[in-house]
Amino acid sequence: MALFRTNLSLPQVGRGKVRDIYECDDMLVLVATDRLSAFDVVFDDPIPWKGQVLNQLSAYWFEQTTHIVSNHLITALPRSCGEVCFDQQDLWGRVSLCKKAQPIPVECVVRGYLEGSAWQDYQKSQTVCGIRLPGGLKRREKLPTPIFTPTTKAATGHDQPITFEEVVETVGVETAEFIRMKSIELYSFAHDHLLPKGILISDTKFEFGYTDDGIILIDEALTPDSSRFWEAESYLNKGEAVSLDKQYVRDYVESIGWNKQPPAPRLPEEVIRETSRRYLEIFHRITGQSLQEKLERKR
Repeated sequence: MALFRTNLSLPQVGRGKVRDIYECDDMLVLVATDRLSAFDVVFDDPIPWKGQVLNQLSAYWFEQTTHIVSNHLITALPRSCGEVCFDQQDLWGRVSLCKKAQPIPVECVVRGYLEGSAWQDYQKSQTVCGIRLPGGLKRREKLPTPIFTPTTKAATGHDQPITFEEVVETVGVETAEFIRMKSIELYSFAHDHLLPKGILISDTKFEFGYTDDGIILIDEALTPDSSRFWEAESYLNKGEAVSLDKQYVRDYVESIGWNKQPPAPRLPEEVIRETSRRYLEIFHRITGQSLQEKLERKR
């Protein structure tokens, strides 16, 4: 399976783990590829439809949350920019035109449930990113209130947990307070929005950037790459966390004993197919339409 590679005749200004970033006039062109990263390592095996899911699902959430905070999205289905055409099979649906912003160097993680690295930290000290939690909590238990547990934003390697005080030292009090407040508001809105759809969001991360008009939401929002989505019925009835995100891949690579350092292991075909299926399913359940319907309807 060939790994999708962007090759646009535009100035390239960045390359993230899963996105390629170009410049066109006074806008950024974000191309969501099918690359997969887990534990901050990029895999060689692409996940079919993943780029379109990330791009179109982010667009859905950007539209749903403008009452909370402005965002960078201009359009997630551009047909062209300058002389470059995006209305072609390999690009359609995975390109966004966005406002330029100066990224704030903080990964804004919000947790509503005690899972992942937060659970590991809690077991050691009953604290997560400097926040003391009640004693006696169990794994995956719902927290009394959502908590802001930021990390560094590393260009390479692993992001590291930091305290809110360290965020203040990095970006100042006003910015730190704003991104904490908006991150929790966004998480709470998404949690309430998804529960009637049978989806429970355990935790997620956001990124923000500076513009002349203030701080806006950038990058992606509430996707299966940046969030833990669980089957609500299974969790509420049995306490089971049946994932609808890339946790499926994390579980697989941990089961084969990968040390979480480059290079990433190759993924079997069945893992690739099932990961793709889960991404397409979560898109359908959140938006109420299939990805194919969404893309064809806008052609």
